[in-house]
Amino acid sequence: MAAEPKPERRRTRAEQRAATMKLILDTSEDLFAQLGYFGVTIKDVADRMGIHPALIHYYFDGKKALFDAVFERRVQYAVTTRTAALDAYEVAAGDHPTVEGILRAYYEGAFDIYISGGDGWRHFGRIFAQVNNAPGYGAELMDTYFDPLALRLISLLQKALPDATPEDLFWSFQFTSGAYTLILSRTGRIDRLSDNLCTSEDFEAARQRFVTFMAGGFEALYKRAR
Repeated sequence: MAAEPKPERRRTRAEQRAATMKLILDTSEDLFAQLGYFGVTIKDVADRMGIHPALIHYYFDGKKALFDAVFERRVQYAVTTRTAALDAYEVAAGDHPTVEGILRAYYEGAFDIYISGGDGWRHFGRIFAQVNNAPGYGAELMDTYFDPLALRLISLLQKALPDATPEDLFWSFQFTSGAYTLILSRTGRIDRLSDNLCTSEDFEAARQRFVTFMAGGFEALYKRAR
């Protein structure tokens, strides 16, 4: 006789709580990515999940706390991987860093996350782009998590371009950061402009070109100033 299947183990209260939290964060991440911070309410999240809004309020003290939790769930990993890449490059380059090498260390791994990380990371990419490009909500999150990393990047670029003015380096970073988050936004505009020759979902195509293009901009501005 075939053995009777064992009954499934009942999840502990901690496991149930963790599963509920994950579902709330996943659902919220999807909605915030599509509609932005101001386009989503707690009720929208609850309706998508088929639950009462009170359950979400039980876990999160309002929409801002929910948004912060969505952002913070992935941002620490993003900062850690970029920091490690800059550390490794600085050791390998020694006294001879290059602009392209620095930018590649900073951006290549980030692109890889969005290429292989699934829908959750792509949703986070859109949210990150919203926070990076809009004043007000979320700005303090960028200050806390990314400003020290950005300043580290700029200090390395100063080492590669010792005669560059701080103004040129900060503006160059601003241009680079803006272009990067436009890619993460996946607006579909490049699809329409190119008649689908290029697609905004193609992070691999962007990754292959991004650093080379941006490094050229840094170098051109540096040469012009000299």
